[in-house]
Amino acid sequence: MSKTTARAKEPIALPDRVLSAAGLAPVLVRELSENDRERLLAHFLCLEEDDRLLRFGQVVPDHVIENYVRTIDFNRDTVFGVFNRKLELVGVAHLAYLPAEDGQRTAEFGVSVVESARGEGIGTKLFERAAIRSRNTHVSTLYMHCLSRNKTMMHIARKAGMRIEHAYGEADAYLTLAPADQSSILKEMLEEQAAAFDYALKRQAQQTSTLLESLLPAAELAA
Repeated sequence: MSKTTARAKEPIALPDRVLSAAGLAPVLVRELSENDRERLLAHFLCLEEDDRLLRFGQVVPDHVIENYVRTIDFNRDTVFGVFNRKLELVGVAHLAYLPAEDGQRTAEFGVSVVESARGEGIGTKLFERAAIRSRNTHVSTLYMHCLSRNKTMMHIARKAGMRIEHAYGEADAYLTLAPADQSSILKEMLEEQAAAFDYALKRQAQQTSTLLESLLPAAELAA
């Protein structure tokens, strides 16, 4: 890419113990796979019209969303998600790898967060996770395109120190990424392990709850 891009700022993150003391659970981002396609569909279909406009640049009907989710290539692109305790996707980021230009790789970042989970830093955490993956897969520029009135995306872009260009009510943001190093590789590995462990705990809790609910009628009859 011939355009001059901004250099990434180091994100400021509070330690988990500080978040726990404040009563806030850390946002854990898990890489999604083919097995999560139905949950992805449920996530996007629950978005209201204005949220669909901000995410896709237009108010897309259900059948367009269904086609989009069905055609996501998990072998080519990377998709990240944040789950709530019910194992519902409350935040999703799609990292799409664009064709290389002059030997430089670019990835495009798109994000959506359900209304009930906003204000918790989920969008920022998804961006940070996508930036680490981009670095570790030799991407030199992280790119975002959105409507200029998309406050969430604009906040993420400014916080990351991205160079932002505005035109006709739309915005393009660019961030030059540092090359991968041992720190970035280790950070990504540890974050994925933590998210996978958290997901397993939530799934076990859900299965236990379902089992107890199924046994409750029998216990009531016995009483």
